[in-house]
Amino acid sequence: MRSKASGQTEHLYGETRYAAKTWKRKRRVILKAEVVRHPGRAPKNNPRFVVTNLTDAPETVYQIYCQRGDMENRLKELHHGLELDRTSCSRFLANQFRVLLTLAAYMLFQELQRRARGTACADAQVTTLRERLIKLAVWVERSVRRIVLHLPTSFPWLRTWRQLARAAGATT
Repeated sequence: MRSKASGQTEHLYGETRYAAKTWKRKRRVILKAEVVRHPGRAPKNNPRFVVTNLTDAPETVYQIYCQRGDMENRLKELHHGLELDRTSCSRFLANQFRVLLTLAAYMLFQELQRRARGTACADAQVTTLRERLIKLAVWVERSVRRIVLHLPTSFPWLRTWRQLARAAGATT
């Protein structure tokens, strides 16, 4: 009703006690009732539930779980986007060095994501950034004073690539 009245996305938080058949006792369940509205689309119900033992207010508990989910997404990016688990060397130090290089690459991608605000890649994850912006066929011209990358004259993400290159300090 609130969403219908305001014409905007609305959400309410609440809680209840619930016990599934296999549970020995009732547990606290946080509820998020949300109606999502996008221009030109029909409103969509988006209910969410979190079982918890935290004692904070329902909205606070839900936000805590959202942050946890976001952290898990960052770990997935490291695992799938940069293959953090590639530790196949037989020596510990070699594997440790691989992990450190992966983390350094992730930090560079974080900076790239930060500078991508306002571009077509503003919400892109590491895998998408790699595929759209890094995996390019270029001709590299190297001299004593500079390195010049000759990009293809056209590819789908050329404009975004140039915006990000300028944001990172590249010159024409």
